[in-house]
Amino acid sequence: MEEEQLEKRNQTKAIKSEILQVLAQMLSEPFHEHITTARLAKEVGMPEITFLQYFSNKASMYESLIKFIEESLFTRINIIMKAQRSTLARCEHLLTLILVFAEQNPGLCRILTGEALVGESLEVYSRVTRFFDRIEVQIKQVLRESELREGIEIALPIAAAASMLLAIIEGRILQFVRSGFERSPTHEWSVQWDHLAKHLVLNHRRFML
Repeated sequence: MEEEQLEKRNQTKAIKSEILQVLAQMLSEPFHEHITTARLAKEVGMPEITFLQYFSNKASMYESLIKFIEESLFTRINIIMKAQRSTLARCEHLLTLILVFAEQNPGLCRILTGEALVGESLEVYSRVTRFFDRIEVQIKQVLRESELREGIEIALPIAAAASMLLAIIEGRILQFVRSGFERSPTHEWSVQWDHLAKHLVLNHRRFML
């Protein structure tokens, strides 16, 4: 009995995963048509009434994809925080991670920019907002710790510096979506990061002896 229940749960999980992959693929089409549960069910290859047994509406699917984004990125961010010791390296790897993830998952970018969420509930929008808030908090933490660990003084107030870096990342993702996924979010990023790191973000503090 338990084995049957476990098999059923695994089967349900696999079908849900397939549905989410199909949705992400449909969102990655440069100029996609309006997505409905009926169209999704057709793409997956099942009757809509059966489809709705797994996801009752699009909002629940979007929330599942947002959860996937959160788990994927924050798991890797934690690894970066352990592996990298310097402030500059942590910032660069964190921001680059987000841009590379965006480049590899164009459909999910439509969720992060809110384009795919038009007409959805406020809760789904709020989930995306909370995701970016968590990223900003993480950047603030990295910058704040820099003064204690490395004697580095941030050229801007920490909140302003973190907000600026996040805005740059969000802007590159938005450009990616607006270009129909032609303008890569990582294009010339290394050059831009070098400029930010050298001129805009961090200054080494001179200690008075």
